[in-house]
Amino acid sequence: MAMSIGGAKGGRRRGRARKAAISDINVTPMVDVMLVLLIVFMVAAPLMTMGVPVDLPQTQAQAMPFERKPITVTVTPDGAISIDGDAVTLPTLVSSVEALAVKGTDERIYVRGDATAAYGAIMEVMGALSAAGYGQIGLITERQSSP
Repeated sequence: MAMSIGGAKGGRRRGRARKAAISDINVTPMVDVMLVLLIVFMVAAPLMTMGVPVDLPQTQAQAMPFERKPITVTVTPDGAISIDGDAVTLPTLVSSVEALAVKGTDERIYVRGDATAAYGAIMEVMGALSAAGYGQIGLITERQSSP
């Protein structure tokens, strides 16, 4: 009642007694972690962007290329002013822009004026910036949909 354990020849194996270590890297756990991180960042990224909701006017102008994030001044329908999401008043507007401007008065500033905002409120903002010496002031619009 003996049983032979071994190869086809029925004896001990000759040569190495153990299998050699596998030198391949198992990337499956790393791929799992990367997929989980991708999903987390895809869900969290839209939550990190904050802004002031405005209804921008539509034009047929092409989008401008950006070298870096510009300073954006927003004028809401009720005339409230904010810089990159932080509320400011008209008297403190210039000092707030000066604090953010890296290039001084050569900094490009974009004004996002709501389509229903009073034209005078937007012009007051642009006039205050222009009087402070900022010459590169632009208006942001949305691209008009084709009929």
